[in-house]
Amino acid sequence: MGSVVATAALVLAACAPAAETPGGAPAGDEGPAEVTVGVITSETGPLAGYGAQYLDGFRAGLDYATDGTNEVDGTKITIDYRDDAGDPDTAVTIAKELIGDGVQILAGSASSGVALAVAEQAGQNQVLFLSGPAAADAITGINDYTFRTGRQSAQDVATSGTFVDDIDGKKVTVFAQNNAFGQGNEAAVQAILGAKGAEVDSVLVAEDVTEFTTFAQQVLAGSPDLVFVAWAGATSGAMWQAMSQQGVLDEIPVVTGLGDAVTFGAYGEASEQISFLNHYFPGAPDNDVNDAMVEAVEAAGGTPDLFTPDGFNAALMLVHAIEEGAGDVDAMVAALEGYSFDGPKGTTTVRAGDHALIQEMYQVKLVADGDSFIPELVATVPADEVAPAEAE
Repeated sequence: MGSVVATAALVLAACAPAAETPGGAPAGDEGPAEVTVGVITSETGPLAGYGAQYLDGFRAGLDYATDGTNEVDGTKITIDYRDDAGDPDTAVTIAKELIGDGVQILAGSASSGVALAVAEQAGQNQVLFLSGPAAADAITGINDYTFRTGRQSAQDVATSGTFVDDIDGKKVTVFAQNNAFGQGNEAAVQAILGAKGAEVDSVLVAEDVTEFTTFAQQVLAGSPDLVFVAWAGATSGAMWQAMSQQGVLDEIPVVTGLGDAVTFGAYGEASEQISFLNHYFPGAPDNDVNDAMVEAVEAAGGTPDLFTPDGFNAALMLVHAIEEGAGDVDAMVAALEGYSFDGPKGTTTVRAGDHALIQEMYQVKLVADGDSFIPELVATVPADEVAPAEAE
């Protein structure tokens, strides 16, 4: 019932000559005096670290885009921060409450499950949703009101294919856990690299396995041209040790995703032999916007990391939408479709058809730095080379 009431309220507001914006400020022809934005992300829970990176970037981006005023063209931007704890049900409850209060812009989501649930609410209630670090491909094109502010899994997989000069006709082995995460990555590699002519097979390992020698030998015996590893959890160290000891890393290019800074020490002796695809680390881009973001986050006591630019992008897109849309959701949607801007990762474009965010990606290696490892840029992969197939 709450969704029906909220939808009706939004329709009536759209028809009124002088609607009242959240916070009670009257709207005029030049746009509302105030806009409230609901930022729903993980401040606690298993993805709290990702949520913190996003929020650091968002605050820095809002300050950057408004010259520290939190205003654009006379419209004050008020942020209502909410913690979803990584739980979709909690996020939906918060979203419904905010929409019921008249909020027409939502942002956030470190969790793909949360993002999909909030996107559904955005579509039903016709409010703008700027999704955050959540990488599930299903978010792209889910409805007319949902936009990405970060990359998606398809861009990761496409980047892995750039480690081979010509993927057409090459054999790619997916080495992963036999669970939803591993199977999802296997399907993505098949769909994306297979479509480019690669022969894809897989070695899937049960989650309860703790000894990986025979599986590493199986990978080696298959003589692939590239190994794509999708692994998470406590057995990662033992798995990488087996891959190293059995000579897989010496014989075959092995690619996996480089996560946030806390994971840099997880690969042990294998670290310098792995090729990493990467969404972002502070030393990858070389532009003034990235420099400004890094400086602002560090000045505020934070550390720029994997998902910081997703928050920064969200703020840039938010300010542009408010500036161009003058308080009208459909006008804000239209303003963002096809929008190209200078973000922390360089030229970044919102694809008009499905709202994917087209952006460069990186090839990275880890190098020893005393007792730890630090990332080093190997190559920048142009945005168009790793753009996902357009969602229908």
